[in-house]
Amino acid sequence: MANALKIISVLLSYPSADLQAAIPEIEAAIADDTRLAATERARLAALANNIGGLDLYDAQERYVSLFDRTRTLSLHLFEHVHGESRDRGQAMVDLGQMYERQGFETDPGEMPDFLPLFLEYLSTQSDAEVHELLGQTLHIVANLRTRLQKRDSIYANAMLALEAIAGIAPQQQALDQLLEQPDHDPDDLEALDAVWESEAVTFGGGMGEQSCGPDRLRTQVRAARRPPPQPGTQGGS
Repeated sequence: MANALKIISVLLSYPSADLQAAIPEIEAAIADDTRLAATERARLAALANNIGGLDLYDAQERYVSLFDRTRTLSLHLFEHVHGESRDRGQAMVDLGQMYERQGFETDPGEMPDFLPLFLEYLSTQSDAEVHELLGQTLHIVANLRTRLQKRDSIYANAMLALEAIAGIAPQQQALDQLLEQPDHDPDDLEALDAVWESEAVTFGGGMGEQSCGPDRLRTQVRAARRPPPQPGTQGGS
């Protein structure tokens, strides 16, 4: 499922002019991915078309409002399970070390638990590793999907595709605990400032547009269009 994971990683990245220019190539990569069910290909194509069809400023404003200013929709996985506790810092270190052991390089300032980055890493792993690690985070993905669906957000399509790739149900108790958290108000700027200040001190920087910039974007899209490796080889996920 390497191709699909790369595509979803790109679509969940901050909208940029480069991303919108790459939409035709992304749509072609989606159509070429025969390992993904037709329903999920249609969902991802609809998301790509939607992102490409919006005014860039509107696409960016929507993204920021959803994922940067609404903590319950954060694309930082550990935000949902560790919050601002010390455990989150150690979990970041552990995840970053896992990337390093597999030879997966990240850019300075990238936070290992950022979902697009995590998916890019998974796209380099075997099917077994994908199902194992994606399964461990599936309750977070399902939580995001549920909250996005309540907002009638087309970004829910990306989470639905991830659930389909995982092929299992999320841990219901863990999902219920996440869904108990009330939605945060993206217009509560005082609370938002507190979150940013805490993350900057603890982790040394957040995810900006450069974290998934044009070079990485082009690499991901073009890699997604390459023929998949033969079964049993590295990256045949």
